[in-house]
Amino acid sequence: MVSGGPYGIEDILSAGYRTGLILLVALPLVWSFPTALMIGELASALPEEGGFYVWVRRALGPFWGYQEAWLSLTASIFDMAIYPTLFALYLGRLAPAWAAGWHGIAWELALIAVCCVWNLLGAPAVGDGSVGLSALLLSPFAILVAAAAWHGAHLHTHAGPAVSHAPASAATLSTAVLVALWNYMGWDNASTVAREVECPQRNYPRAILLCTLVVMVTYVVPLGAAAWAGIPAAQFTTGSWANVAGVLAGPWLGVAIVAGGTLTALGMFNALTLSYTRLPMALAEDGLLPAMLARRNGRGVPWVAVLACAVAWALALGFSFERLISLDLILYGASLILEFAALVVLRVREPDLDRPFRAGNFACACLAGMAPTALIVWAAWVARGERMAGISALLFGAIVAAAGPLFFWLSRTLWSRSRPLPVSAD
Repeated sequence: MVSGGPYGIEDILSAGYRTGLILLVALPLVWSFPTALMIGELASALPEEGGFYVWVRRALGPFWGYQEAWLSLTASIFDMAIYPTLFALYLGRLAPAWAAGWHGIAWELALIAVCCVWNLLGAPAVGDGSVGLSALLLSPFAILVAAAAWHGAHLHTHAGPAVSHAPASAATLSTAVLVALWNYMGWDNASTVAREVECPQRNYPRAILLCTLVVMVTYVVPLGAAAWAGIPAAQFTTGSWANVAGVLAGPWLGVAIVAGGTLTALGMFNALTLSYTRLPMALAEDGLLPAMLARRNGRGVPWVAVLACAVAWALALGFSFERLISLDLILYGASLILEFAALVVLRVREPDLDRPFRAGNFACACLAGMAPTALIVWAAWVARGERMAGISALLFGAIVAAAGPLFFWLSRTLWSRSRPLPVSAD
């Protein structure tokens, strides 16, 4: 749900190898690790279906819980459009005609349909499939790294010629940071399926903290190998790993990388479908969305929510990769800030809550969200230059977020009926 391997990190090199590698090593410390600590504590203390929505609702009340769900669901519309876009980009590297014009949209819609069917089989099917897809999509990179190591040693190029020593421009640095942030976000998504996870109090913190390191390695090692092999950073754009593989080992590895890129898009979309579709289900169970969205099939899957989300995600297809990332960061970032607030408020309001894992003492809990919040504010400011529907992405995101209170009132009016809204713990 966070990473599908090095696919999608190519645009980080717009600022050069040195800057890109520094970002990939530094951001886990100030972005991923604090987030992992927060999620580890809240997921282990409150392993409920709906995850971060439940945390914020319990800490701050129904209104802010709804805003958390609203921001996450609206962010998902743009986040989930990224993976079919990547799928078409990598497919176009293999056979340009396959992704040209309406063919690209057709493949993207087919990806959404396949993942919906897969999710209807249940969480174990998605989890087992994710393990298999991860092994398949990373295996070409193991060969690429080995080829790059041999190539660099043979040509004696080392990292020097490939690394840009000139300072990155403000524009290229902004692009690199935004892409790096996007590639390191999404740690909270696994929390929405807590009831479908064995021993969540133990497994959530362990999995998140371990994966923070694993994800960093899968990003840094291939880029470092490309630098060692003397591949110019300027050659990297979205989907360029196939070209790099062709140079280092031959066309066959390029084809394998392209196949892995399509698997990444499939695997990320499939896993995130599992996460996002539990949000409308949880809202429906709380009387804030139509009750039919909570209907489950025999495998416990909210099948109506899966289909409804798939339609919404399909409508967002067609935006550029950069625009989708900018808007996704704005909306996701706002929801993440609410989660950090919930961490602190629950420490104050429920000091005796059983916390199998703790993100340090109270001071640590308060400080954990500072660096991620600063990065979110900066990313939102940078996004003002991107255009969505004729206006800046920052303004577009603000309009979407501001609609949350209106939809809360509509939801409570239309669907709560006589069912009392859940309240925060006193």
